[in-house]
Amino acid sequence: GVGKAGITKLSKDVLKEVLQKGAKWAIENGYGTKDDLLKTEEYGCMEKADSHAVSEKALARGLPQLGTLGSGNHFLEIQKVDQIYEPEIAKAFGVEKPGQVLVMIHCGSRGLGHQVASDYIKIMEEKYGFKDLPDRELINAPINSEIGEKYYQAMCASVNYAFANRQMILHWVRESFKKVFGSSEGMTQIYDVCHNLAKFETHTIDGEKKKVCVHRKGATRSFGPGREEIPDVYRKIGQPVIIPGSMGTASYLLVGTKKAEEVSFGSTAHGAGRVASRSQALRELRGEDVARHLMEKNIEIKGASWKGIAEEAPEMYKDIDEVVRVSKEAGLGLPVARLVPLGVMKG
Repeated sequence: GVGKAGITKLSKDVLKEVLQKGAKWAIENGYGTKDDLLKTEEYGCMEKADSHAVSEKALARGLPQLGTLGSGNHFLEIQKVDQIYEPEIAKAFGVEKPGQVLVMIHCGSRGLGHQVASDYIKIMEEKYGFKDLPDRELINAPINSEIGEKYYQAMCASVNYAFANRQMILHWVRESFKKVFGSSEGMTQIYDVCHNLAKFETHTIDGEKKKVCVHRKGATRSFGPGREEIPDVYRKIGQPVIIPGSMGTASYLLVGTKKAEEVSFGSTAHGAGRVASRSQALRELRGEDVARHLMEKNIEIKGASWKGIAEEAPEMYKDIDEVVRVSKEAGLGLPVARLVPLGVMKG
């Protein structure tokens, strides 16, 4: 949850290694298998990362939090497959049949990534000012400027922290299943995909191939078959796309499309998105009531606080079925399977 420390104690030098190596560091240190890396975007490491571009304050915030879920809309959810729409693709992803149990993890770079953003917003403000912008967080710098390049390196380091973070949580999920059921056999990773970051990619613009910096905020990558960025194991099929709903509704597994590459730089939504603010949720709802309604649907909820549960109530989010329908009809992603929650952990 907010500000909570994990069970892993790191030195600053080890943290810097994590920022350089990402999920590769986690695998080298016994958290998961090499097969996980083969099913991770960028194989779990952004090569342009530079830990020297990350401030001391950001490092201090990141030190105790590696291997933690975080707060807000971050979650760990035990789900079952409700419907399969594309059996062949589902099978390639490891989704065999309705009723199969999956675990979905949504978390990121924690306080470290947040601090990196805050640091560079301030640096860009001082350099460029923001008087013409509707929101100070829209401040920016030319990508080829010294500030732009340093921020990109720091952002890549934050992404690597997130890759390692999710990899460690995945490892502990397997350990937990093994402890309870005696085995975690068959708990293979489907995909680890990022959202809310910028990446250099080649896209066709006005009939010409150009290298551009694509910003996906509130969006995730949705590449169709054949793109070299897709890990080998999925390259012929297309990239797995994960669109979570809310803790009382469905989530979806989709596959990327060539159409998305034509119309949205290979992107689609990364989740249901909110329809109301957290403060409105707190005015209108009580966490105890939300938990009771979820139990009536046979969904177990465990949260750090009643306040946090109220803020994340299902009615505060868009209709996930409608979001996915729009994505499908616009050609941004093809639904492969619909997943429904059995148990939800909120930070």
